[in-house]
Amino acid sequence: MALIHRTTLTPTKVELLAAWLPTRPWYHGPAAPELVKAGGFRLDDPEGAVGIEFMVVTEEAGAYLVPLTYRGSPLDGAGHALVGTMEHGVLGPRWAYDGCHDPVLTAGLLALIEGRAEAQAQSLTDTPDREVARSYAGAGPVTGLGAPVDTDGSTEFAVPDTGLVLRLPRVLTPGSTPPGGAVGQVTGAWEQPDGTRTRSLFAALEAR
Repeated sequence: MALIHRTTLTPTKVELLAAWLPTRPWYHGPAAPELVKAGGFRLDDPEGAVGIEFMVVTEEAGAYLVPLTYRGSPLDGAGHALVGTMEHGVLGPRWAYDGCHDPVLTAGLLALIEGRAEAQAQSLTDTPDREVARSYAGAGPVTGLGAPVDTDGSTEFAVPDTGLVLRLPRVLTPGSTPPGGAVGQVTGAWEQPDGTRTRSLFAALEAR
């Protein structure tokens, strides 16, 4: 169980993302976005070492899903996926990574889809997020994923020897749902810039 600390982060997560998002191939907003944290959820790391968060941020032109991990030391071989570093008021230096390149996050996401893990509220300790929905109709657990590939609007992982792909839409569409034939999915809620609360597809395990 992750413990949520009421403390400071310097810079903030949103400040880190405002510099990082414009460097992503799936981002189509302004070069200097004014981001707002609009939703998301957390997952618990079974080892208790890595923070895992699926954050939704918005700006006037769109909404984006950003899976993040937070570590107390650099992740070997993941320098290309570093979003930035922060100083946590309790935990000290934290390295923030694009979670699609962190095996702890991808394992947690598969566990969530398959029903072996439960989504947690972003800002409360030991509190399930009841707005997150998941389902899985596969014959067994997914035992491996290929390397993440960024496309124009999503990040995708091939599932070896299955003909399936795990897709995370990075640009969110209000009201989006899994494609027909999807064997697994996660949906969640977030707040649009006009204050309207909506739901979107956050991840789908589907035929290639």
